Amino acid sequence: VGRWDSYATEHDLEAEEYVSIPKGDVHKRKEIVMDITLHDLDVANARPQGGQDIVSVVGQFMKQKKTEITEKLRTEINKVVNRYIEQGIAELVPGVLFIDEVHMLDIECFSYLNRALESTIAPIVIFATNRGRSVIRGTDIEAPHGIPIDLMD
Repeated sequence: VGRWDSYATEHDLEAEEYVSIPKGDVHKRKEIVMDITLHDLDVANARPQGGQDIVSVVGQFMKQKKTEITEKLRTEINKVVNRYIEQGIAELVPGVLFIDEVHMLDIECFSYLNRALESTIAPIVIFATNRGRSVIRGTDIEAPHGIPIDLMD
C-alpha cells in the first residue's frame, strides 16, 4: 500500500512507495441471489410460448393454456440443476414435505415416494398418522402405521 504521488510533497507522512491514481471506469460487481423452486423451473419451461405480436399476447391472457410437465422436461431440468450445482452457480436447499394421514396412501404412492427419496435432490419428508398397525392400502400386508417396512428403514 502506498501514497498517491500528487500529494507526496504536501504531507509530512513519508511512504516508501508512491503510486499513481488509477485511470478508467470503476467496475462494481453485484451478486444476485434468487430462491427458485424446482416447481418454478418446471412451470416456466412447460408454459407454451407464443409469438410476440399483439394477437398472440392477448390470446395468452384470454385463454390460459396449461401444459403437462413431462418426464422428459423433468429430466432436462434435473440435468441443468445438477450442472449448476457442480459448477457452484447454484446451491441446493432441500425442502420439507409434510404428509398428514399417511396411512391413506396406497402402495403406488409409496413406490413413487420411495423412488423420489432416492434422488439426489430429495426433500426432507415427515409422515404423520394416528394409526398403529394397519393394512397398507392396495395390499393385504399389515405394517406399522400403514407404511411399508422398506420405506421406514
